[in-house]
Amino acid sequence: MSTVDPAADPALVRRIVDHALSSRRSVRAFLSTPVERATIEAILAAASRAPSGTNTQPWNVYVLTGAAKAELTRRILDAYDDPAELARHTAEYAYYPTEWRSPFVERRRKVGWDLYSLLGIAKGDKVRMHAQHGRNYAFFDAPVGLMFTIDRVMELGSWLDYGMFLQSVMIAARGHGLDTCPQAAFIDFHRIVMPLIGAPVNEQLVCGMSLGVADPAAIENSLVTEREPVERFTRFLDDPID
Repeated sequence: MSTVDPAADPALVRRIVDHALSSRRSVRAFLSTPVERATIEAILAAASRAPSGTNTQPWNVYVLTGAAKAELTRRILDAYDDPAELARHTAEYAYYPTEWRSPFVERRRKVGWDLYSLLGIAKGDKVRMHAQHGRNYAFFDAPVGLMFTIDRVMELGSWLDYGMFLQSVMIAARGHGLDTCPQAAFIDFHRIVMPLIGAPVNEQLVCGMSLGVADPAAIENSLVTEREPVERFTRFLDDPID
């Protein structure tokens, strides 16, 4: 893959990086277009340059394609669609807060209803909501599913490092013309995921991710989530601090 010399054209490099960041989105419908193993390896190699405290590199990645991905999907959906079995599956860590406060609860509700509105899912339609959420476990039909784990000895700092690695994976994917969807939905089913991917007992599931070519005709992929302007979440401190 060709590279651009930042010294030769820094404006071009800036535009490329900005485009990769701004065009990253959570895609919820993929084409069946295969992704070559060499491309996946190139994405992960680029992402491995993500920073980590004292270079601990706390990430482990399991790549699922073909029959392995299909089997994981089948096993999880069997549990997900069985209310009694579903009740036995819980996450090992809390991804979301136990108490929702403003403005977070409003943002969460808005993105949910924006998606459901595009899909024509009415408020209270639990059957279609259940089915739509279940599409997570089919990786939204992406040809590649990724599972990310971390050693249980690692603490909060390494989870912060992991977030930077995940973002790097998603941005590197954009550089290859691919899209992604990071998925916390899988953590509820860690007791199914971990044995199937062959993860040792000292590892904990962080999340899953779909990887592939976005389906441009899928209405759900037209969703553009809102972002707060910089001035709403940033303070510039120029004057002396008392």
